[in-house]
Amino acid sequence: MPRSVNHVASRARRKKVMSLTRGNFGGRANVWTVAKNTWEKGLLYAYRDRKNKKRTFRALWIQRINAAARLEGVSYSQLMGALKKAGIEINRKVLADLAMNEPKAFKAIAEKAKKGM
Repeated sequence: MPRSVNHVASRARRKKVMSLTRGNFGGRANVWTVAKNTWEKGLLYAYRDRKNKKRTFRALWIQRINAAARLEGVSYSQLMGALKKAGIEINRKVLADLAMNEPKAFKAIAEKAKKGM
């Protein structure tokens, strides 16, 4: 009795991976073993960088808040301490957005925080 192999499923599986590596350079796009390794490595990078993205954005927000705070005459750490002491609960994402797009609102928040220092 001949050996039974499910060529349809294995071909579909390879075809799916090959379509996901389309656009890669050279053998990374059209050689099965290389393409599979590229695809797997890409999944690892995607997983890792979903975590790193959170770090990167937090660092960006802190830089923006610090730049805006220094225009108000305080450092980032002084501003954040003053906000906490004044009981103003506002996250860094919103604070950075205000610093960039609504400087008057940020200035008002900074003034209120400085009064509580």
